[in-house]
Amino acid sequence: MTIHIANAPCSWGVDNPDNPFLPPWQTVLREAAQAGYRSIELGPWRYLPSDPEQLSRALNQHGLSIVAATLFDDLVSEANFPAIVDLTHKLCRTLSQIPTAEKTHGDNAPAPYLVIIDFGNPERARLAGQFERAPRLGAAEWQRLMRHIREISEIAWRDYGVRPVIHPHAGGCIEFADELAQLEQDIPHQVAGLCLDTGHLYYAGMDPIAALRRYWHRIDYLHFKDVNHAVWRDVLARGIDFFSACAEGVMCPIGQGAIDYPAVRAFLAEQGYQGWITLEQERDPRQSDTSLRDVSASLSYLKSVGF
Repeated sequence: MTIHIANAPCSWGVDNPDNPFLPPWQTVLREAAQAGYRSIELGPWRYLPSDPEQLSRALNQHGLSIVAATLFDDLVSEANFPAIVDLTHKLCRTLSQIPTAEKTHGDNAPAPYLVIIDFGNPERARLAGQFERAPRLGAAEWQRLMRHIREISEIAWRDYGVRPVIHPHAGGCIEFADELAQLEQDIPHQVAGLCLDTGHLYYAGMDPIAALRRYWHRIDYLHFKDVNHAVWRDVLARGIDFFSACAEGVMCPIGQGAIDYPAVRAFLAEQGYQGWITLEQERDPRQSDTSLRDVSASLSYLKSVGF
């Protein structure tokens, strides 16, 4: 079992490139390398340098590569879709021109990946994790979302050789068990794989290992998080939106929350997983002064249990 572990800018609170409280991108690269990571995700477009030569120099300076880029936006809206197509080209073109992660893999497709996340419905964001209360898309809206995912997946693979992977996300329109099951039916594996995230599975009320086992044949890439169960129960009871919940500490360093990572490690060993896992700990960027401590603790813990 050959596993490589990366991190992502969201562990420093970087989700919206226009947030005035973001730490400098140089800090994120420096601290990721200092903590022992050798790869990182691109984060939101325009946070890291968009010029491939400048970005390559910065990555090489810190001994880093890029394992994935992320589309994190409203993928349902027809009006927004031209901007999504344009962003797909920008992200994948950048991945084709910079140092990307080692292509270790088994049956899964290798890095780099385009991680596709629907997020932009304020009611779904507010009701993240609330299976019974969160409104579902109507049939026409769902099919439009599926069509958009197929189209950007084709661009990523056909034009750039980047493997698209769909990431169910707390507060998005692909979050809960029923939506994941429908997604599996509607998007063939040859079109796009899955990037399942242990923390988002837990947040949505699923058993992470059971979900990984059910969809293993579709998974190309993994995200790891840990969830503070008491905070999770509290924010759901108060109806707190997802990013407000993150600011309240619902995501914690791996090994300090509710997810059984020794059991996850045993499952991955059973499957003979080869490839990349990216650790994330979403937070408010005003809390990024503890990011180095936390991303170091997460990596140290995973190594202690056999990763």
